[in-house]
Order: sequence, then C-alpha cells, then structure tokens
Amino acid sequence: MANEASMFLADDVVTSYSKSTGHDLPVQDLPLPPDFKWGTATAAYQVEGAATQDGKGPSIWDTYTHLTPSRTNNQNGDIACDHYNRVQEDVDLMKSFHVDVYRFSISWSRLIPLGGRDDPINEKGIAFYSDLIDKLLAKGIEPVATLYHWDTPQGIYDRYGAFLNTEEFKADYIHYARLCFSRFGDRVKKWVTFNEPYITSIFAHHNGVLAPGRCAAAGNDTKTEPWRVGHTLILSHAEVVQMYSKEFASQKGDISIVLNGHYYEPYSDRQADIDAAQRRLEFYIGWFGDPVFLGQDYPASMREYLGSRLPEFTPEERQLLRDTSRINAFYGMNHYSTKYARALPAPPADDDWTGNIEEGSVNHAGVEIGPVSGTKWLRVAPEGFRKLLNWVWNRYQLPVIITENGCPCPGEDDVKVAIDDKFRTRYFGLYLDAISRAIYEDGVPVQGYYVWTLMDNFEWSAGFGPRFGITHVDFSTLKRTPKDSSRYLKETFRKRRSQKTNGKI
Repeated sequence: MANEASMFLADDVVTSYSKSTGHDLPVQDLPLPPDFKWGTATAAYQVEGAATQDGKGPSIWDTYTHLTPSRTNNQNGDIACDHYNRVQEDVDLMKSFHVDVYRFSISWSRLIPLGGRDDPINEKGIAFYSDLIDKLLAKGIEPVATLYHWDTPQGIYDRYGAFLNTEEFKADYIHYARLCFSRFGDRVKKWVTFNEPYITSIFAHHNGVLAPGRCAAAGNDTKTEPWRVGHTLILSHAEVVQMYSKEFASQKGDISIVLNGHYYEPYSDRQADIDAAQRRLEFYIGWFGDPVFLGQDYPASMREYLGSRLPEFTPEERQLLRDTSRINAFYGMNHYSTKYARALPAPPADDDWTGNIEEGSVNHAGVEIGPVSGTKWLRVAPEGFRKLLNWVWNRYQLPVIITENGCPCPGEDDVKVAIDDKFRTRYFGLYLDAISRAIYEDGVPVQGYYVWTLMDNFEWSAGFGPRFGITHVDFSTLKRTPKDSSRYLKETFRKRRSQKTNGKI
C-alpha cells in the first residue's frame, strides 16, 4: 500500500520542529523474541509489470492509469519494477538481506484474465506464482500470499460493478480463492484474503482517488457505496475463510485479513476530542475488525452516526461471522503513522465517512505529532504505534503480525540521499523498539514485522514519486541498489533476536 491518497486541512498546518514530538527519541535496539520473523512486502500491480505478458487480463488499475493518466502522475504499472521477469534477481536480493518472509500479492487477472468463475484459467499465470514460491522456498524464505491487493479484474467490474454486487462478487472471489489454495496451498501456509478493505471502500468508492475512481463528482452515490463495498468485503472474507477451513484443512495453513489504520490521539483534552479519537479508530479499524474478529455487528458508534446508510447483516450472515471469527489465525496490521482527531460540530455531512471528525498532524497547542517524512501524511510517531498495538490486542485478542510498515525519506529524489537513508533507518529502529516494549512491557504477542517495501515501486496515485523501498530502483534502467536501511535491518534483527531477556527489558 503506502500511498495515503487523501489529505486533510490540518495536515497543511506546519509549526516549528521545536514544538514537535519524536525528534530526539534515541534508537535503543531493544530485544525481540528469537522466533520473531522479519520480512518484506510488495503488491502485484506495484512491482510486477508485464501488464499484458503471457495472457494476463486487465485490472481496474490498468484501465484507471491509462484512461486518465493525470490521476497517477502520468505514470502507470505497465513495467513497474519488471518483477515478473526478474524474479530470481529479486529473490536473491531478499536472501542477501536475510529475510525470513516475503509477503506478495497474486494478480487475480493474471490467473483468470476475465475474472469470473466461468472464465478460462491462464496456466502461464499459475506457473509464474508457482515458480516464485518454489524460488522463495529454495532460499529458505517463507511465502505469505495476499489474494487481493486492489487490482480487481476489469472483466468483473464491467459485468456487475465488482463489490457493488455482493452475491456475484462472492461467487467469483470464492472460485478464485479456491484456485489459489488448490494450486499453491501445498507450499503457501499463510494467506491474506484482502489488503486494507478500508482503502478499497473509502479511497476507491468515496474519494475517487484510487481505481476505479468512484466519487460524488463522477455521479456516484457516496452516501451508501463505501459501506456496501465494505459489507461485501467482510462477507467475502468470511466465506473464503470458511471454505478454506473446510476444504483445505489438510494443508494446515493459516488465514486472516490485513487491516490498515493510523493511531489517533485527541486534538485536545476536551471530552469531545477524546471521544472523537476513539470513534475514529472504530470507523477505521472496528468497521472491519469487529465483524471479522469478534463475529459481531459494526461498532455502535458507526450505527449511531451512519444510521440506514450502514447495511444490516442477515441472521445467516451473523452466524457465518460468528462461525469464522476465530478461524482467523492472526491480526494483520498495516501501520505507518499517528494523527490527532478533533470533533466537528454536529450534525455530520450526509456523506460523512470519518465519524464527524477532522484529523491532522498538529494539535490545539501547535504540537506536531512527529517529524514529517518524505510525504506529508506520514509522521514518525512510534509511541502511537505502541498504543495501537495495545488497542488491537485488547479488543481482538489475536497475535499480531505487522504486515506493512515503512516510510519515504525527505529529499529521496537525490540518489545519494536515497542510498544513505538515515531517516528511514531511524524510523525502523524506533518502530522496532516500540514493538519490543509492546511485547515485553505490555504483553502484546507480536509475531513478525514485514517492511514496506522490498524496493521502490509504483505508489498508486502518486506514481513513482515517494520511494518506500529498502532497495533503490532506477526506473529508467530498473537497476536495483540496496539502501543502507537494508543493511541496518539485517544487522538489527540479528542483534535484537540474540539478546537474553528473561521475558523483560
């Protein structure tokens, strides 16, 4: 992921660094458990390229980037990092970093070019991912596969609007998931159904800044569409989890979903702002987390604020959610930053999607939440990360895997700055220290940390602008050059996992 495609008024207010938190925090290289796994993460459209190679069909991102190129900085993922044709090189790169895990996504339209349950299967697409998995295992790297990372097949979007038709989408998605489990599940033992359903629901079906670009300006119903999309995603997840547990139990794998979310601090000590911070977490994370992990209805705050805009679960769907809630083996967390939440005057706008709050990086006293990175929405705030780990654990009682975390550096357009990426190295160090404190001081069972990302890539609506990679990519030659942060990660995980703790730090 890593592209926050929506900015807020409060983010444009910048005070002096002297009023900011987090600038002087030292990296302490605190310990991590010996079996703690570290890895890297990517997404198919962002790195693979080969947009039409070997029978791949178009996704909504192929259409979106070509139909109106200005929406993605006049750039696209046709070539991206050309990972499709450079798999061995990239696997060797990961091996040189000593990673334990590689989290990648499967392109649905590479396997089923038109997307539907009655459409032909592309065996060359199957062969690509099978070969990738084999190469990873040969190097001792665990494959973690994400079934869906935003690249809906254009074919099913054209037929019925994809997520806007719950029953049709569920049937096609179950068929696609079954294909993946049957072809790859003998070797892949950790699965993710959906990456960041919040982003698909809001940024793609309300704000219109991600494919397929649905928004009020385009004549779409932003009052209800995001919530209908979210409802479809939740039910599709549950159906696939149930199918996996019944039909593929012999594979002895784990399955869950990946949710993204900032942590939110109150804008002030007013009770209204304290309540707003909690409500924002419920609108962002609880929206999906409560039905998926608790097997219950949407958070009460969402029912209160959204009313009839929020779909209802039928009795049969409620039972499905209850039955599948504890099959989810882990909580997959994508996290990048922390923000302040400020309550807005009632009533909310009729297409409000925030819980009637304004979020930003500066509080009532002019204190920034943390140093700004190479993109203005992402601030360095490790203490917020620790608080979010506690919030998730207290609410859902599942082991946590950090499935994405990272940042771009200020000034990273300069190659020397990009390679000597001290800002990113410090960010990783601070966030790993936060994980250590959450484990040893707070009792949160964090099992792994996958950095975003293996290499600079196509960052959605920002094109090739922000560079989140621990490997620099020259997009004119596609040459890969490891950044200093990759060496830091290799060494810090060796050091942190070898420290004796006796359960304390």
